[in-house]
Amino acid sequence: MNPTAMGGGPARVLVVDDLEASRFIACSWLRRSGHTVVEATTAAEALVAIESESFDLVLLDVHLPDMSGYDVTERIKADPRTSSIPVVMLSATYIEPEDKVTGLTRGADAYLTEPVDPGELLANVEAALRYHRARALAEHLAARLTRLATATFAINAATTFGALVEAAAIGAADVLDTQATAVLTSPSGDVRVATVGARQPEALSRPDSADVEQWMTALNPGVGVVVVEAADVPWHPATPAIAVLARTKPRRPPIGIAVAPWVVRTDDDRNLLRQLAQATALAAEGLHTFAEEHSLALTLQRSLLPRTLPSRPELPMTARYVPASSNAEIGGDFYDVIELDGHVLIAIGDVCGHSIEAATVMAEVRHTLRAYAVEGHRPAEILRRVDTLLERFHPTGGLTTMCLLQVDPEAGTMAVANAGHVPPLVVDDEGARYVPVHGPLLGIGLDRPEATEMPLPPGTTVLLTTDGLVERRGVDLDEGMEKLRATVSNTEDMDVLADRLLDELGRGKQDDIALLLLRRLA
Repeated sequence: MNPTAMGGGPARVLVVDDLEASRFIACSWLRRSGHTVVEATTAAEALVAIESESFDLVLLDVHLPDMSGYDVTERIKADPRTSSIPVVMLSATYIEPEDKVTGLTRGADAYLTEPVDPGELLANVEAALRYHRARALAEHLAARLTRLATATFAINAATTFGALVEAAAIGAADVLDTQATAVLTSPSGDVRVATVGARQPEALSRPDSADVEQWMTALNPGVGVVVVEAADVPWHPATPAIAVLARTKPRRPPIGIAVAPWVVRTDDDRNLLRQLAQATALAAEGLHTFAEEHSLALTLQRSLLPRTLPSRPELPMTARYVPASSNAEIGGDFYDVIELDGHVLIAIGDVCGHSIEAATVMAEVRHTLRAYAVEGHRPAEILRRVDTLLERFHPTGGLTTMCLLQVDPEAGTMAVANAGHVPPLVVDDEGARYVPVHGPLLGIGLDRPEATEMPLPPGTTVLLTTDGLVERRGVDLDEGMEKLRATVSNTEDMDVLADRLLDELGRGKQDDIALLLLRRLA
């Protein structure tokens, strides 16, 4: 599409006529009006020219030596690449009303008969060009708005700062059909830069500038969007460039999008860049807020878990807690270890939900568990009393699963009581197996069985975990439990084992994971 013609003014016209005199007269009139004219004498020449060059209008004789003008018009209008080019037919032979009807029916935008007045010819040409320009401009704007909407959607869908900066660069490159660079600063202070060719993303790279954020802050110290004309942009490959800097809060680092200055020719171009920058800044604000909330939730969650585990040479332990990476809310997973006159009570549990309420219930359960343990109650009785507490004070939001393991290191035994939780996984020289202990979850007031007593010989490893490690959406829980059973080793260092299990089975999970390992030594 000819940009000049799209905005008005002279156009590029193809004149097709096998009679030299007629062609000369028409071309002369068009050239005097400022148009650029290309001549063709046959239909074949005309079709080759239209295929290889760009035209804003075709002035076409109906009677050609190799093909009728009607057929040429149909060929032009049938091709999506040329269908919008207006065709004005001109004939001294086909001058009957039915000839005009045929021409207009087969695709012509105007039909004139010779001899024609110069003013009439030029008026019809200008009328056809106005329509063509209006249609071309509308299609151009519609395509840009579609690309802008697509880019904005991709920007708002980004879940990481790296994905966001790349989406912003791809969006600017796609909307303006040029090379674009986007830059932003993550909460950790890392500068993220993406340079993208026209619809062709490149790898992310770090800028050479010593302090990109300081450069952007100096140009845009406040809230809003600032367009910096012809600036030496330290993070854009070509300088000078036009940069758009945006920020949503005074203390937030700005985001920037830069393109070559010759790309931004109109106010519409600037407004498109402004909208992209504003959308990117708002998306970055959302990611900043999410990161802050996630950090706060994680800090609060860890503060509710034991700071240290008991140090017992005959019963070493290690524990891990990993929050769900896709959830900024605090979860209800927990573990606890309580030393009781030579015995060790180990608990792991999960309060249903992700919310402050779930964390509150989790804290109450842990404190209640400790109180009943100190009073000397056995595991099954502790579960009954916690069940009563939850049923009375949290009848709608207190559903909890829990597994209790009371170990007597001196006697080499353990008592296991379970309330709807993943059962303990015992690993020894004979292999790995789940302890078959079951019971209803807490908070519903059902009867529950007594604890199961079993030996804990030296060299035995016991794994307690929440369902976040074995559960995956769309996959049966038994399949996840079997995968865990097949993965556990009894000879591996427990810290190494815990990290390996999280890496192999816990990556990308949608739920929190609490994990505790213990091993009885001789």
